[in-house]
Amino acid sequence: MLKTHYCGDLRKDHIGQEVTLGGWVHRRRDHGGLIFMDLRDRRGIVQMVIHPDDAPDAHKTAGDVRSEFVLSVVGEVAARKEGTENPDMPTGDIELRVRHLEVLNESKTPPFPINEESDVEELLRLRYRYLDLRREGMQRNLRIRDQATAYIRSFFRERDFTEIETPMLTNSTPEGARDYLVPARVQPGTFYALPQSPQQYKQLLMVAGVERYFQIARCARDEDLRADRQPDFTQLDVEMSFATEEDILELFEELFSNLVREVRPDLSFVSPFPRLTYEESMRRFGTDKPDLRYGMELFDINDVAASSEFGVFRNAVTSGGSVEGICVPGGAEFSRKQIDSLTTFVQGIGAKGLVSIALLGQPGSLDEEGIRSPVAKYLAVDLVETAAQRSDAKQGDLLLLVAGEGGKPKLEPGSSHRVRPALDGLRREVASRLQLADPNVLHYAFITEFPLVEWDDEEERWDALHHLFVAPMEEDLHFLDTDPSRVRSRAYDMICNGMELGSGSVRIHKRDLQERVLRLLGISDEEAKERFGHILEAFEYGAPPHAGFAPGIDRIVAQLAGETDIREVIAFPKSKSGADPMTGAPSRVSDEQLSVLGITVVEQPE
Repeated sequence: MLKTHYCGDLRKDHIGQEVTLGGWVHRRRDHGGLIFMDLRDRRGIVQMVIHPDDAPDAHKTAGDVRSEFVLSVVGEVAARKEGTENPDMPTGDIELRVRHLEVLNESKTPPFPINEESDVEELLRLRYRYLDLRREGMQRNLRIRDQATAYIRSFFRERDFTEIETPMLTNSTPEGARDYLVPARVQPGTFYALPQSPQQYKQLLMVAGVERYFQIARCARDEDLRADRQPDFTQLDVEMSFATEEDILELFEELFSNLVREVRPDLSFVSPFPRLTYEESMRRFGTDKPDLRYGMELFDINDVAASSEFGVFRNAVTSGGSVEGICVPGGAEFSRKQIDSLTTFVQGIGAKGLVSIALLGQPGSLDEEGIRSPVAKYLAVDLVETAAQRSDAKQGDLLLLVAGEGGKPKLEPGSSHRVRPALDGLRREVASRLQLADPNVLHYAFITEFPLVEWDDEEERWDALHHLFVAPMEEDLHFLDTDPSRVRSRAYDMICNGMELGSGSVRIHKRDLQERVLRLLGISDEEAKERFGHILEAFEYGAPPHAGFAPGIDRIVAQLAGETDIREVIAFPKSKSGADPMTGAPSRVSDEQLSVLGITVVEQPE
């Protein structure tokens, strides 16, 4: 046998046993005639000692062995000498006294250290991903992912859900991002699309009487990438018939509570999960995915700013904009350089500037001597007092204010579309600099009552905020034809530590309502029949009320692993440009392949 035990499993109980191990050389140390090596496999590391007198052939072979060589070794498990134990290693009480050693394969010097968690440039890591995955941190992340998906499957099976696979080749439909298209050779000029999600299929499964469906589904979206996006990704897809919002939210609160206890019991989480409406989340945090592990909630001073002597504030409010801010605890100690750095930061994310007010005195008895601000001479005492009161500021705190003029706000009437996103970014940046977020806490929450649609200024049309099949709230249906911006949807998101984990909704299940929503979104009856005729027709055959949810597996695991980038929990991710440096994808194909498909590539001008 090439292997009887795993390196990381050996303990004192194995002392005196002869074992055969296989693995990679983690480290090598020569101590005079003795050679020490650490051997690594998927379960951990064990120290080996090769003595020239006890195993001369093995010692001779070991003389040429270097890091990452693949070895097969036979030896006896022995206790380490007193005083040489390593309490930081699970195998630190024992060592393997080698009597036979065989090199199964040699290794070139790796392009980066594998036996340490050093910073390595991302493209180099992805170019040699098979080496990057050998590193301890990546091995840990892969195990966490495996544990998480295994538990998720058992959770839903215990609750009578049926796992069903849906097609990878489907029809192209507008779902918020560009589709990846696949040419159909046997029907020239036609294309499949890779699924952005199994949305229509899972709704059709509800029509089919499945009632409880789940799938760990592979999906693809052709969109700009960032830390929480990949071109191809994995989501947990769930749909239930005869279900309300409450049914779904309770189910997933139970899932995630149990998942943390199962996979990362060392982490804590807030229970029950808070629920915020979209309007409340935007007002308090400037975003629909706030990090709730710290305060610094947004406040506004529009009423007093409207009559302020400070023209920037006054003009912002009178033009239909807003003046809002956050309070930084203890921030009065910030230096001018630190505040200038924050000003540059908010300007980089859309704000025109930043007004800082350091509270040197006690709020409630402030005067001009009690504050420090570059615009102090323009700020009335009542304005500063109001800002301090609404932010619950104390002496020694720092108020940071952003003003934005009116226009056509995309997110919410009455507030500049630049102010709240800028304050959301500022809030996160300040929290990062002050290390306010506890890394050992997972703060889950649900966001509810999203707007059904949002206005696209460039295309001059209404777009679905989530997707086309989200049910409007019944009490808002009368606004569909008169004021669509006031229609709330039965959609909900799940967030954690400032990241959106997934979205879901109660679905439309009646044809007439679905057609009304499609018309609102500018989709003609003819186009609706061509693109969605199958599901519209299905709704006429006894479609039950149904609801679902689809959190991202990559994001779930990233949170459990304490990672901020989902690439760290995906075995073979793409780079931020959507490329795979290891395989060279995407790549050009031969003219012969294109000819068979009837495709001609048109070179784009640089």
